[in-house]
Amino acid sequence: MQLRAPAILIAARSHGETAVIARLFTEKSGVAAAYVAGGRGRQLRPVVIPGNLVEAEIRAKSDSQLPFARLELARSRGPWLTEPLPAAAIAWTCALTASVLPERSPYPSLYQALSALLDAICNAPSARGWAPALASYEVLLLREMGYGGAKPEIAGLEQALEILRASEALIARYLLADTRADVLAARSLLMQRLERMA
Repeated sequence: MQLRAPAILIAARSHGETAVIARLFTEKSGVAAAYVAGGRGRQLRPVVIPGNLVEAEIRAKSDSQLPFARLELARSRGPWLTEPLPAAAIAWTCALTASVLPERSPYPSLYQALSALLDAICNAPSARGWAPALASYEVLLLREMGYGGAKPEIAGLEQALEILRASEALIARYLLADTRADVLAARSLLMQRLERMA
């Protein structure tokens, strides 16, 4: 396996003293797990943050081997991680995507939607600007996995919250039923913060 492409870093788990196992979501190759040497070191720690857009070079000698990755930061989401609501939204969308998508299966529409959602979270003046995109992303993810219907028409924050509330049971039942980690805890935190706005 040899791949060089822009990727959204959707998960990072510590491995050994300084390394990280990263899950990278690319448009044409889907999700790939890769070993990032020094991922917890001073130089790469700001790069290996879920939500960041990176230029990834992924290499493996065989299909049975965990690939190695070299990452260069293309766009950082780090500044928004100090803001409670954007940080919760980034954490939830990345955790959901990392938990649901199978490896090496391309989902170009999901990649584009996630990229646009993360941009909206970081650039909109408030959650009113990105909550409809979040609701649409969850519905799209359900649809791509075979459990959803048509794209909803969302007029504003209240309607987005209604769709987010309705999606929770479907996500828990169909997408996260076999997940060992409590991914829904990130969603609960996000929903608590969004409900305060309404």
